[in-house]
Amino acid sequence: MSGSKTHGKGPLRISDYYRAFARQKEFHESIAKYRLFGGAAGPGKTKALLWEAIRQAIEVAGCDTLLLRRTYPELESSLLAYFRRDVPRAFYKSYSEAKHVVTWTNGSTTRFGYCRNEHDVYQYQGAEFLFIGIDELTHFTLKQWQFLTSRNRCPRRVYSDGQNAGKGIVPCMAGATNPGNIGHAWVKALWVDHVPPPGFERPELYNPRDYDFIRARLDDNPIYANDAEYRRTLETLPEHLRRAFLEGDWNVFAGQYFDVFEYGRHTARPEELRLEPWWPRWISIDWGFQHPSAVYWHCAVPGRSSSVIPSEARNLSSSFGQRDPSVASRFERAESTLPRDDNPCRIVTYREFVQSGLSPRMLAQAIAERSGRERINEVFLSPDAFAHRTSEASIAEQLGDVLVPNGLPRPSPADDDRIGGWQLMYQLLESDSWVIAENCAKLIECLPQLVRDDRRVEDIRKVEGDDPADAARYGLVSGGRLAGVGPAFVPARAGQAPPLYPPRGGPHFVTGMPLDEQIARQVSATDPTSRAIHYQRLESEARKQFRPKPLPRRRS
Repeated sequence: MSGSKTHGKGPLRISDYYRAFARQKEFHESIAKYRLFGGAAGPGKTKALLWEAIRQAIEVAGCDTLLLRRTYPELESSLLAYFRRDVPRAFYKSYSEAKHVVTWTNGSTTRFGYCRNEHDVYQYQGAEFLFIGIDELTHFTLKQWQFLTSRNRCPRRVYSDGQNAGKGIVPCMAGATNPGNIGHAWVKALWVDHVPPPGFERPELYNPRDYDFIRARLDDNPIYANDAEYRRTLETLPEHLRRAFLEGDWNVFAGQYFDVFEYGRHTARPEELRLEPWWPRWISIDWGFQHPSAVYWHCAVPGRSSSVIPSEARNLSSSFGQRDPSVASRFERAESTLPRDDNPCRIVTYREFVQSGLSPRMLAQAIAERSGRERINEVFLSPDAFAHRTSEASIAEQLGDVLVPNGLPRPSPADDDRIGGWQLMYQLLESDSWVIAENCAKLIECLPQLVRDDRRVEDIRKVEGDDPADAARYGLVSGGRLAGVGPAFVPARAGQAPPLYPPRGGPHFVTGMPLDEQIARQVSATDPTSRAIHYQRLESEARKQFRPKPLPRRRS
């Protein structure tokens, strides 16, 4: 790897401190505009990304380079840790701990940054970077990547060191990553399948020759190739993670179910959520002991309320404090299409608790502590928790014995229609009717990794770590009626957005007509499961309407 600088004791060369492995060398020598280095865990991806940024900064005087991770803790434990450990102090002029910017002796800089929220990329608006490297690229969204490509430019045209006379400077970007996470689908499309992914602006301009994938496996790193202990650690992972991290298999998430899920579109920062205390709230629980118990808090929000807006729609720049007018206008146009005389609702999943090894009573106490003084309308629990496995009270009863004294409802069995539930979740995402707070990290991480079952394509293949998705499904299907969405109101068909509000006026019953006939006329669902749920709801409403009225008390 080329690149050197002079020092009082002689020239310092990058090769004196970084000896690239064969795959790393292939990565550095690629001339593609956009490179992807990765696959399995452990081939030296992060180190290669760091030294690529250093090489370009040293070779081109006065340029700027950028290295990114999704969050600051990840940045601190990877790129910054490698920089402090491996890059000699004589290589650079200064390093700002506050700004995380390295200034090299030739005036070039390397900035270490992170983009925790969707709109954080806009802090680089107006900046120019000769090289942009993104570690764990699949943690980012396509829209973040596409915005950063607009920052990948350099006003200089030639190298200044004389060693590359006549060679033009070509701005470029690179990513390093494993398969999986929220960006798996679009990264795989661009580099592995060489096709423009859904949501790619101007797909006719996609040029596969711009995208070079340098596939690397554990064996490509001599340090780990013979490390039996590390290999055994990877081999004990659940199958989908083992195939991703050990074998670098990009097809492990083929058949991704929630291919419509987008981080910025379907998530919001907790501080953006202003949930009024009178809006309906409920809790959904997927019980587990060896497997984690997953608990989610949900709220039904009037759809035209401005209290919940996904991060992408707000699009605030953390540096400039400005709203992107193009994105804002798109959101406002979308909002204007909603019916003004109705009350469509949106479901917000705003809190998460996932932990294993808790007894039912310990779990209930944790739920009560996190609920505080909130008014919770219902608690929905996985149906298997109502079974009596021993002479002791069922799990549901044990939970209820703690929840009720703390002012929470006793758990009710959740609807466990898997296929209808997954389809409803898909519909809600597709119609922007479900918003997830960013503090629900396990759920956000889980959703993009769920794939269809080969033997039952309408269902999702059960894998280790799918507990958050099951718990969320219980909440959306069983609690959706509180928001006016769910199988009791809509046919459960993926690809068709459901009505976001109940029929005008609600159920209506009259005397003199058989009740069964009245209910049958008002059941709007088409599939058998949804019809049964809708029928039960209407039957319950009818019983309330025709319940005998108590006689008025006689005044004394």
